[in-house]
Amino acid sequence: MAIRRTRNPAGKARKQGGKAENTRKKPLRSKSDKAGKKPSSTHFPVVGVGASAGGLEALERFLSQMPVDTGMAFVLVTHLASSHVSMLPELLKRQTKMEVVQAEDGMTVQGNRIHIIPPNTDMAIINGALLLTSPTEARGLRLPVDHFFRSLAEDQRDRAICVILSGNGSDGTLGLKAV
Repeated sequence: MAIRRTRNPAGKARKQGGKAENTRKKPLRSKSDKAGKKPSSTHFPVVGVGASAGGLEALERFLSQMPVDTGMAFVLVTHLASSHVSMLPELLKRQTKMEVVQAEDGMTVQGNRIHIIPPNTDMAIINGALLLTSPTEARGLRLPVDHFFRSLAEDQRDRAICVILSGNGSDGTLGLKAV
């Protein structure tokens, strides 16, 4: 008798003409994944920094006091108007010796580098790389800091750090809680 394997709606394999058996395999897990945690995609901390559009002074003070060789990656998420051309990378380069770059889609975060969100963009981090998307919510309803912090918590787990420097709303509080 020929044995043919099919799947029932519960996802269990069964032999037609024979006894049912579950052939579902358990996913392989690394040692760091034993407790249901996925391994971090970087080997250094990633610091998400949230600030309002008026938070330039706070960002300058923060970065001017930060050593150049912390080994950490910094990702700055600010509220910028959609029509605003950002001068933030040029302004912040004056405050630190770390490399300062405007984030690009697919860019891998690097330690000792500052990555800045472009205007009119939502940003997430997936497998250590920045994912840029067009916002789907109206300007007043967007929460770009929360959006990034939540992805940071999921992607980096115990290597995620969050800092909220300025602002007058609640953007960032839910993401901070996730971290």
